Amino acid sequence: MPKKILVILGQPQRHSYGGALAQAYVAGAREAGAEVRETYLGDLKFNPIATISLANLAELEPDLVQAQEAITWADHLVFVYPIWWGTIPALLKGFVERIFLPGFAVNFHENDPFWDKLLAGRSARLIVTLNTPSWYYRWVLGQPGHRTMKNTILEFCGIKPVRITEIGPMRNSTDTTRQQWLEKVKALGRGLA
Repeated sequence: MPKKILVILGQPQRHSYGGALAQAYVAGAREAGAEVRETYLGDLKFNPIATISLANLAELEPDLVQAQEAITWADHLVFVYPIWWGTIPALLKGFVERIFLPGFAVNFHENDPFWDKLLAGRSARLIVTLNTPSWYYRWVLGQPGHRTMKNTILEFCGIKPVRITEIGPMRNSTDTTRQQWLEKVKALGRGLA
């Protein structure tokens, strides 16, 4: 049975280098025989801040219902996004806050501090563009965006392993280097990783 992969572009701009990276992954995965679905957050119609509290959830817009269905369908999730101000784009954070809800992503226990991880059985790949050098993001800034997506969102909901591919620094990169990065990401797709 072919692997089922959902690729999510987690930034508003579909026609961007991030969008090209997402398409490179999709092309590689399809070459390897995977079933691939794509979600472009900039194309979805939803309010990223509509939830007041877990006790007072807003009704999900149709695009978010479809996104939940796609996540449920997938074996492997691929998130492609830039690091902005050290962390994930606001649109991606709003998307997560709206759909990774109790009953879908987790179930909190009533009488203890633990929870059920409802998205277990899936893996993920984060393809992340950076303007800063990787060593600076790691050792000086502490990788807040990586920790947010990997540890406090995806693994919290049971998704693992979560692997991270950094692309960059983007600033001052050449066309040749950017083409090499596209080939690297296409190879990840072919390897279904």
